[in-house]
Amino acid sequence: MHRAYKFLLRPTVSQGAALTAILADHCSLYNGALQERRDAYRHSSKTSIKYGMQSAQLKDIRAFDPERQGRWSFSSQQATLRRLDKAMQAFFRRVKSGEIPGYPRFRGVNWFDAVEFPKDGDGCRWDSTPHDPVTRVRLQGVGHVRVHQHRPVRGRVKTVSVKREGRQWYVVLACDEVPAEPLPSTGAVTGIDMGVAHFLTTSEGVHLRNPRHGKRNADALADAQRALKTFPRRKHENRTARHRRAVGKVAGLHRKVSRQRTDYAHKTALEMVRDYDTIAHERLSIANMVRAPEPKADPGQPGSFLPNGAAAKAGLNKSIHDAGWGVFLGILAHKAESAGRVLIPVDPRNTSRTCPACGHVSAENRTTQEKFECTWCGHTANADHVGALNIAIRAGLVLPDVA
Repeated sequence: MHRAYKFLLRPTVSQGAALTAILADHCSLYNGALQERRDAYRHSSKTSIKYGMQSAQLKDIRAFDPERQGRWSFSSQQATLRRLDKAMQAFFRRVKSGEIPGYPRFRGVNWFDAVEFPKDGDGCRWDSTPHDPVTRVRLQGVGHVRVHQHRPVRGRVKTVSVKREGRQWYVVLACDEVPAEPLPSTGAVTGIDMGVAHFLTTSEGVHLRNPRHGKRNADALADAQRALKTFPRRKHENRTARHRRAVGKVAGLHRKVSRQRTDYAHKTALEMVRDYDTIAHERLSIANMVRAPEPKADPGQPGSFLPNGAAAKAGLNKSIHDAGWGVFLGILAHKAESAGRVLIPVDPRNTSRTCPACGHVSAENRTTQEKFECTWCGHTANADHVGALNIAIRAGLVLPDVA
C-alpha cells in the first residue's frame, strides 16, 4: 500500500534562503528546457527534443554554471526535466484527442513551488532516529533541516519532495510497503449520495451538513482581492512591500479554504470507514459535471444567442467545487484500503429519478431539490435519501423490495 506524509519544516534563516534558491534554480532549469523545445520546434516542425536528450546535457550545464546548477542534486534536476516532459506529453495527448491543448508555459518564481528527489539517499536523506526527539531531513546544498514530525512514518520512504506554501516549507514523503491497519468488522453497509444541499446522505437517511467553506470565506476573499486590484500590475521584483502583503493575503485565504475542505473530508471519511464495512458511492465525472453549457445561436437573429442557463450553471458549478466531492472520494478510497473496507462505485445515472419502491424512472419524480414523489406509485421521500438508497440497491447492498 502507498501513502504520503506531509510534515512542516523548521529551517534556519540560512536554510530558508537555500530552499528559496533551490526552487529558483530548478525553475530556471525548467524554463530553459522548455525554451529549447520551443526553439527546436520553430526551427523545424519535424525536430523534437526528448527527455533523454536534455538529461544528457545536465552534466555540461552543471559544469558551465556550478554556482546555480552544480550545487544541487543531479537526480532532482532530472526529476524537474521529467516534470516538463510529462507536461509536453499531456499537451500532445490533448491535441490528438481534440481537447483544448494548453501549451506548457514558462514558470514564474511564484509558480514553481516544489522540488522532488526521486530516491531517498540520492541528494536527500530522511533521518528519523527512534531515540532522537528531533527529526531532520538532509537536503543537498541545504543541510539538515528540522522537521515537525507529528505522526510516525510507516513503510519505506521512496521519494522526498520539498514544497513551499506561502512562507512555510513542507517535506512530503511518498512511501510504499505501508502495512494496512484493518478495523474490526461492524457488519454495516451503506450507500452514499453526494449533494450540494447536504454534503452526503446515507441510505439510512442520515444527512451530513455541507460546511460550504468557500462561501463562508467569500466576503473576506472578495475584500482581499479588491484591495489587491488597487495596485498596478508589476513584475515580482518590482513589487512594493504593501503589494506583496496583499498578494500573500489572497493566497493565504485560498490556502485556508483548501485546508478546511481537506480537514472536513478526512474527518468525514474516517467516520464512514469506522461505521461501515461496505460503502457504495456514485462514479462521478466531476469534470463533465462542471462543464459550462454550449452557447445556443438564435436562428432568428444572426449574431445573437438564446438563453442557455449559463448563469445558473455557473452557480451550481461553484457549489460543486466548494463541496469538494473529488477530494473526499479520493481520501475515502485511501482510508478504506488501509482499514480493509470495501468501496463499490456505481453508475450515477437516474439515481435521484428512480423510485426505490416500484422502479419507475421519470424526471417528474423529483418535483423539487428536496422532494421526491413517484408519479406511478405515489411513493414520497427525501430526494437525497432516494438517491443514496438507489445507489445501495445498484451495489447489491439493499434489496428493492426491502426498500
